[in-house]
Amino acid sequence: MEYGYVVVWLVAYLALGAAALPVAGWLFADFHDRGAAFAVPLALATLGLVGYLVGQVPGAFGYPALVAGLVVLGGAAYRAGESVDLRRAAVPAGVFALAFLFVVGIRALDPAVTPLGGEKFIDFGLLKSLLRADTLPPEDMWFAGEPVRYYYGGHLLASLLARLTVTPARLAYNLALAGFYAAVVTAAYGLAATVAASQDAPPRVAGALGAFLFGVAGNLFTAGRVAGWLLPDAVVGPVAGLLGLADANLGWTPADFYYWDATRVIEGTINEFPLFAYLNGDLHAHMMSTNFLLLGAALLYAYWQTPESARGRRLLLLGLVAPLAGYVGVVNTWSFPSAALGLPFLAVAFAPARPWTLLPARVQERLPTPAAAEPDGGTLSAAGFVRTELARSGTALGFAVALVVLAVAWTLPFWTGTASGRPLGVLPPGASLGGLAVVHGAFLAAFFPYLAAASAGAARSVRRVAVAGSLLLVVAGLALEAYAVALVGPVLLVGWLLLRSRADVGFETVLVVGGAGIVILVEYVYVAEPTYAGTKFARLNTVFKTYAQVWALWAPAAAVALTRLAGAAPSVPAVEERHLALAGRGLLALLVVSTGLYAVHAVPAHVDRTSPTANELGPTLDATAFVDVTHPGEAPAIDYVDSLSGRPTIVTAAPAGYRWRPSEGEGASAPASLTGVPTVAGWFHEAQYRSDAAYEARVNDVARIYTGTPAEQRRLIRKYDVEYVYVGPAERARYGEITVGQLDGVRAVERGDVVIYVVEDGE
Repeated sequence: MEYGYVVVWLVAYLALGAAALPVAGWLFADFHDRGAAFAVPLALATLGLVGYLVGQVPGAFGYPALVAGLVVLGGAAYRAGESVDLRRAAVPAGVFALAFLFVVGIRALDPAVTPLGGEKFIDFGLLKSLLRADTLPPEDMWFAGEPVRYYYGGHLLASLLARLTVTPARLAYNLALAGFYAAVVTAAYGLAATVAASQDAPPRVAGALGAFLFGVAGNLFTAGRVAGWLLPDAVVGPVAGLLGLADANLGWTPADFYYWDATRVIEGTINEFPLFAYLNGDLHAHMMSTNFLLLGAALLYAYWQTPESARGRRLLLLGLVAPLAGYVGVVNTWSFPSAALGLPFLAVAFAPARPWTLLPARVQERLPTPAAAEPDGGTLSAAGFVRTELARSGTALGFAVALVVLAVAWTLPFWTGTASGRPLGVLPPGASLGGLAVVHGAFLAAFFPYLAAASAGAARSVRRVAVAGSLLLVVAGLALEAYAVALVGPVLLVGWLLLRSRADVGFETVLVVGGAGIVILVEYVYVAEPTYAGTKFARLNTVFKTYAQVWALWAPAAAVALTRLAGAAPSVPAVEERHLALAGRGLLALLVVSTGLYAVHAVPAHVDRTSPTANELGPTLDATAFVDVTHPGEAPAIDYVDSLSGRPTIVTAAPAGYRWRPSEGEGASAPASLTGVPTVAGWFHEAQYRSDAAYEARVNDVARIYTGTPAEQRRLIRKYDVEYVYVGPAERARYGEITVGQLDGVRAVERGDVVIYVVEDGE
């Protein structure tokens, strides 16, 4: 076990956070901890964005970009000039350390970046490619000679951290993964705590609950399985049938637990939650962007807290969302709409400060005066409501659109060169009522009573509209089989009404409304991918990547809601306060137990099933040690490729994908994926990033390089500037008689079960 590296990375993360504390303290001056929980995400965002921008200069990526990021971070801290209260930072630092060590512990038992069971080959390959690159974007390890067509901002940041700590990629992979987890768990803690504190609820209780709901809790699938195991089939069967859960597996026992099952609830989609993702160990984009999404939410909450008279500060806080959202797009494009458009729109529209007061005074004077019907004290003016709503929403939307434009401008090279566009589809196969209830039910169980209790203090007109509208959404949704509308629609409607009527709710309800909007939207609009066109998997990636955002938004929101319910904080008649508090505490305990059952089963199972790497070598963070254990015949050859300097082009068997089964001709592009050395044609994902025709042309050219005529081989070797031809067990199984070694000017290098043909100069 590499304990020294663990200490170095933990100290590095905390040191970066300490460097960002003065800036965090200035930006989040009204937060209960003065923004200490967001110091590490703020530092990481600074390094990542500056590194990305500097990396556009030829030859400047790597240590020059890292130094530039550190200089900007240090300069911002000096400029902020805020005194640092280390006592307030102690608790967030402790949360970060515990979360970091938790993931280090579980990854040490299964550190491998195997291609099966996720996309670790993509993630590790990008990390290795970026460590080889001196200019952005890096060359695509699966499409030699062309820049990568994928969001890579998180891997970029991981590569900078590897350089900062002088850590090889094989160890940096898992240590970066642990750091991203710790950063977002700490951010969830901080956001829940500070929102709760502003509403006189205990911040540490809310913060701890926010950290638990994000980092430990699972959906209700495992709780349902346990209930089915404990209860008679005669009870469970009808309930499962009513909810549309045909595959209820009534014979399940705890011995049958498998940690993947809870993430495949809604048919044709992936319904991951954070603990599963980090147990599984992909260093994937949706796992690296959430801490920046919550950092953006924190900036918007600081905007929310700023008085209307402080126009300059409000504009600054809103303006800082633009570069952050631009970087979020580079890290995970799926989160860009939420970071740049959705959350800013909601925050500006519902903040106490009127959005049009952000405009210069001379512009405000020329605009039609909005209706003086701003809700006050829970009352609604029927005459002026529509005009005021349009004025608020229209102005907020205008600012949100401006933020989108600015965010794109900040990271323009990504949008004009790296991002791959895909069309939108509409009306895909929808989720069942039971599926939605299992995936989102724990959060909804917190939001329903919270919003109902808050409605008690709203005006009668608000309550009437909320009740009537909710009933209409439920009835219509069930009748039309629009189950997301029936289940989540009332949350969105009531949350919106309470925010607009200034009822006893706060920023947590903005997060509730934002998540609800995403859940409903992806039932009807999705990003169309040719691979899944016309199948039940049409919106697989759309649900997969957007539900990660929903979890990040709803975890701190639910923590605030449950904490306030347990303390009877929402406005309710005094006679009901004690009963509400007791019910709230019971609900809190029930949800902690039910959502914690996944961790209770998954973590011990993970410990018991240790990977072949850990079984052979003991606990380690070495992501590539598995190659020596499971593919010893190819390990020396992959080490040889990894030792090559620069970015030479190699050739490996294609097409490739999730299977590394050499005897069946499947090599998973391992020599490229594990080294960052680009191959002519790698995984079939390139057909999605570019086109089927472009990918197939390369696949065919690869076959000719191995088995074509000498003239074809020479032409294609020159075309792709090939320097090494890899002939391992997968290549032999796929192509049979390989003739490239018969060319003049080709030298054979034998490593284990592999022959690597080195193309000499002039071939």
